[in-house]
Amino acid sequence: MTGVMRFRCFTAVVAMCAIGLAVSELVQGARVNVWVVLVFGCILVFAEHQDVSITEQTSFSAGLMVATAGVVAGADSGSAVLTGLAIGAFAGFEISQMRAREYSKMIFNGCVYALATAAAGWVIGVAGVAGAAWQLAVVGAVAAACFFTVNLLLVILSISIETREGLRPLLVGFLPDAWHVLPFGVLGVFLGRLYIDFGAAVVILFISPIFVARSAFASYTALRYQQESTLRTLIGALEAKDPYTAGHAERVARYAQFVGEDARFTPGRLERLRYAALMHDIGKLIVPNRLLNKRGRLTEEEFAIVQKHEDVTVELLRRIDFLAPVAPTVHGEAMQYVPDARDAPIEPFIIAATDAYDAMTSSRSYRKALPQEEAFEELRRNAGTQFHPDVVAVLIAAIEKRGERHGAGFEVDAVHADAPEAGTGSAGLGHLESDDAPAARESNG
Repeated sequence: MTGVMRFRCFTAVVAMCAIGLAVSELVQGARVNVWVVLVFGCILVFAEHQDVSITEQTSFSAGLMVATAGVVAGADSGSAVLTGLAIGAFAGFEISQMRAREYSKMIFNGCVYALATAAAGWVIGVAGVAGAAWQLAVVGAVAAACFFTVNLLLVILSISIETREGLRPLLVGFLPDAWHVLPFGVLGVFLGRLYIDFGAAVVILFISPIFVARSAFASYTALRYQQESTLRTLIGALEAKDPYTAGHAERVARYAQFVGEDARFTPGRLERLRYAALMHDIGKLIVPNRLLNKRGRLTEEEFAIVQKHEDVTVELLRRIDFLAPVAPTVHGEAMQYVPDARDAPIEPFIIAATDAYDAMTSSRSYRKALPQEEAFEELRRNAGTQFHPDVVAVLIAAIEKRGERHGAGFEVDAVHADAPEAGTGSAGLGHLESDDAPAARESNG
């Protein structure tokens, strides 16, 4: 069965749940105020067409505010749950999807929004909308949380079913934006209360918050875009200097995210870890290419030049406001594990281990990629001395759990495909071979 067919089957299940809930409410004698449903349903359609994309998969609008207000207004003369179902269904009227004849998406969006709004309606119906301002605020926040939870679960389930992607990565991707919904729920309850007290004349008050919300989210999105553009510019500079270094940073960020996800980092902490991983080698912009790509060992003088990139990285990040908090994470001095380091911040050790792992499993100028098993063994052998043992364990388990294969035989577009089979030391670990050559060091991760 294709991903599209799986999505359509899931849509049918969600639609049956929405219809079943509506029938159950009607059988129990629930009724709705048709005028309230039509008015707030139309405003909801308008609000949803003023949404702003936050990520490729998520967008935000003031729709929750409108839906919550409608539930409050409808609860005064009918069932809050049935009112929520009826108003929420209007969210399925998406003009762009209608023009593209994406009817299954329209049905899915309408049914998901209906069920989520019904969940908020249940809270409002149980708690009521009478009482002090702080009580209304609590009801609004809880209703918004219920709305978001139902909406989130149904959306990520649909994505997981369609793409066969795991649920946890999807949750991590969506949860950073959870807090955005709470103010809308609170505002919606207050606006709904005003509708009950003063009638339909207050509907005009809904227009301003819709545009204010759109402007606020647009500003937030623009800021995020500028931050990502800054990262892309810096990575682009690395790529222009040395294609391997740029690809290396992207892979280290990916492996670090694996570790952060499995270590249950909060979304904000996970994002800072990603930034740190992407930027951990940015200081190599000052290192001559002849040293970065030298096939033999570095002299002591050459090694000292290469090592300067760590201080340059930290100083550069400190000068960029949104990257300044991650500067300590990429400092080389914090990356060497010592037995009493278990209480220290874990991020530098994650960068160190993932940096070394990618260095070993990628072809370098001085030797081809090592097999994955050999890289794992090297990490285990140095756990507790050079690497944080907990990080090593989580990193290896995370890669194995995801079925990832790296290293010899699994490289894609290796930059140094013409590298010799063997080279000096163990890339990323800084070991020296025991031979008669003069003591010197290798360039690493």
